[in-house]
Amino acid sequence: MSSNNDLTVVLAHGAWADGSSWDKVVRGLRAAGVNSVAAPLPLTSLADDIAALERSIERVAGPAVLVGHAYAGAVIAGTGSEQVKALVYVAGLAPDEGETVADVFYHTKPHPAAPKLAPDAHGLIWLPKEAFAAAFAPHASAEEQAVLFAVQRPIALPCIGTKVGRPLWKDRPTWYLLAEADHMIVSETQRFMAERMRAEVRSYRLDHTPSVTAPHMVVDIIREAARAVATAR
Repeated sequence: MSSNNDLTVVLAHGAWADGSSWDKVVRGLRAAGVNSVAAPLPLTSLADDIAALERSIERVAGPAVLVGHAYAGAVIAGTGSEQVKALVYVAGLAPDEGETVADVFYHTKPHPAAPKLAPDAHGLIWLPKEAFAAAFAPHASAEEQAVLFAVQRPIALPCIGTKVGRPLWKDRPTWYLLAEADHMIVSETQRFMAERMRAEVRSYRLDHTPSVTAPHMVVDIIREAARAVATAR
């Protein structure tokens, strides 16, 4: 992929995760000759997260492909950066203009294994330890689940309750990795959003966190988007 030497993939983690959740994907992209950076999101509000993502994009000298996992689907669609040439959703949430993350998250009845979520005294939502094996990353090893629990970042209520503006997926080519075995965001909800975006859909029997449990699938769809960007330039 020598033609993509000036392109950078910017990875945005979702709720209850941090940049380390992209470790295997970063390694896979590097092996394929693709540059990448993981944007650190504070998960304090949707506006804060979009601003943090844009700071990461500004550090990139050249075109970018944005990749968002779960909640971060709303974040990558919130930027207006001209550097962004394509979007990739990994079991991502994609509210339309005037919708909130919560609106699309509850579009379909939740999976029976999904945890019941409530904010703590600080307005932060944490994922219980047992949820990592039951819903967040059931295909991961026990050791990987323990690490995911240990490094999780809570998400604040303003992240999921804020109405979004015009999403960038209306103006950029979009890919969607649909996780058919997702216990956090059911596949019916994912398919509804992907089809509404007219995304290029790649559907596999994956859990909610393919960056950990099926990183090669994530790398493949990112490289597909990167190749399309290179061809269009």
